[in-house]
Amino acid sequence: MPFAHGAACPPSRPAAHRAMATMGEAPEPSPQAPLAVLSKVELRVSCKHLLDRDTLNKSDPCVLLLMQSQGQWMEVDRSEVIKSNLNPVFAKIFMVDYYFEEVQKLRFEVYDSHGHAGVGTHDDDFLGGMECTVGQVSPHPPPGTPASGVLSLTPTLSQIVAQKRVTKPLFLKYGKFAGKSTITVISEEISGNNGYVELAFRAKKLDDKDLFSKSDPFLEIYRIDDDRSEQLVYRTEVRSRAGFAPQLPWGLPGPAEPLAPQVVKNNLSPIWEPFKVSLNSLCSCEEKRKLRCVVWDYDSRGKHDFIGEFFTTFEEMQKAMGENKVQWDCMNPKYKIKKRNYKNSGVVVLLDLKIHRVYSFLDYIMGGCQIHFTVAIDFTASNGDPRNSCSLHYINPYQPNEYLKALVAVGEICQDYDSDKKFSALGFGARIPPKYEVSHDFAINFNPDNDECEGEPSSGGAGDACLVTPHHARAWCCWDTPLLPLTFPAGIQGVVESYQSCLPKIQLYGPTNVAPIISKVARVAADEERTKEASQYFILLILTDGVVTDMADTREAIVRASYLPMSIIIVGVGNADFTDMQILDGDDGILRSPKGEPVLRDIVQFVPFREFKNASPTALAKCVLAEVPKQVVEYYSYKAFPPRCPRPETPDSNLSSPQ
Repeated sequence: MPFAHGAACPPSRPAAHRAMATMGEAPEPSPQAPLAVLSKVELRVSCKHLLDRDTLNKSDPCVLLLMQSQGQWMEVDRSEVIKSNLNPVFAKIFMVDYYFEEVQKLRFEVYDSHGHAGVGTHDDDFLGGMECTVGQVSPHPPPGTPASGVLSLTPTLSQIVAQKRVTKPLFLKYGKFAGKSTITVISEEISGNNGYVELAFRAKKLDDKDLFSKSDPFLEIYRIDDDRSEQLVYRTEVRSRAGFAPQLPWGLPGPAEPLAPQVVKNNLSPIWEPFKVSLNSLCSCEEKRKLRCVVWDYDSRGKHDFIGEFFTTFEEMQKAMGENKVQWDCMNPKYKIKKRNYKNSGVVVLLDLKIHRVYSFLDYIMGGCQIHFTVAIDFTASNGDPRNSCSLHYINPYQPNEYLKALVAVGEICQDYDSDKKFSALGFGARIPPKYEVSHDFAINFNPDNDECEGEPSSGGAGDACLVTPHHARAWCCWDTPLLPLTFPAGIQGVVESYQSCLPKIQLYGPTNVAPIISKVARVAADEERTKEASQYFILLILTDGVVTDMADTREAIVRASYLPMSIIIVGVGNADFTDMQILDGDDGILRSPKGEPVLRDIVQFVPFREFKNASPTALAKCVLAEVPKQVVEYYSYKAFPPRCPRPETPDSNLSSPQ
């Protein structure tokens, strides 16, 4: 897909307001849907091997962030301009409202700034872009993908969050690679529920690097990762040379003046403004992780003079809490070798440190917690003969039935948080081979040892009983729009194939008992609980066409499950009266077992599918998944399980040391 450079130009004021509302506010809840649970994510960006568009100097890069809203790309924010640098590490933090239950599309565009000429006004300024599209696309293109297929090389926001660091090539117009240029996006969760630290630094008696005036110092803090690469955590606040950031009418920073670090002019004993960083960003929540702090003398041409550096840890920084202060010698290694009586190039003092620790949903996801998704399908006789077009289980190769519509909507979101993308699929209420006895917890792939479904994507065709990919599902104006037969992504495809293969082999029967399936998933969750780690959380999606007949046993099973790492989503399919099912959803009261024992936490969400038949598929996902992040946090907070350490990253995704 070619990049449309016009998208980088400022949108109209009303459109921009809509874009900012998407980023900064939760959507208004519908009568059926609860308010979506969101977190704020900070995205840090760096580039390597950018194209050099300038004749006498190197390019002055700037990054624009755009978000898709109602099919239109809207500029949300832009970074500072880094002078004369083809390998920039931007200090600007892009803040995005992150919704677990949505696929959010982002685009990053890199431009060479020409000061007052603006950013994004000429094709010659464009250094490349990276677009975030559907979540199930592989990070690497399959064989035969055309050069213009930008979509096959791009992750979603949810994948950036789950992987924490993503590196992708930059593209020019018409899918052409921008040379060897790459962009790296690193995500850090910074919501109000996340741990963060506030730091206040000053320096004393720094070396003077200027001939006719004193140094103009600024400070950078780097985190040293396990592979010894350095990640820029913070560069003292960005502002314009004139002391203010030019503003466009709707409040975005304008390009009229190149931005520079917050320097303290002509001062060898500067006091920098206090700043806040997340604990994940600062030290990966590891107090002993080494930090490198560097002091520079600012140069407007980008050739900053090195004053000195020192190494510390967050553990050492914490000594500055309260009335205490911590200080370090700012050392220049070259001077230490050459000068016999060299002591230091000044002293840096940590005046104050304030810390607040609270874990959030994204802390657990970024720490490697996997979301294991299980779907349970109702095969009772009330669904109707699957061979009859009136049956809720009828397979139409051009239009998904309600069971598969619900599976796609919810599974599309969950699969981004499961590394193997294999869904467990169970059935209940049917007579199954070989003895054709009624079962309420059978694997629909008929493998009792492994109920996870795997499938090979089909190329599509009249004979294929495959339906629709989620990226087409996002474009549906309503559920009933007829579509050509298409394939599902890997996880959903496996369930679809097992579901279609299962139908001719079983006899729909009854009754509608769901307690056995809840108990089955709960046993697996109980095994996970015994690990005493936040490593795996379970979501059970129950699709049923009627009110459960084992209500007492179901209430007991839910109470037991509320003590385990699991959530339950029940979608009522068809036109039955689901009034009695509302008792399972604790929104209007506390669910209790038949003996009166209350649930530890509310883990059930019930919705009738018919309320979403005229809505987009995203509406169902928003409704049923909106409470999951809160449920995850409630469970791990109750168990006092902290997030695990992030998984090791692949070598090619690491950010190398700044140049």
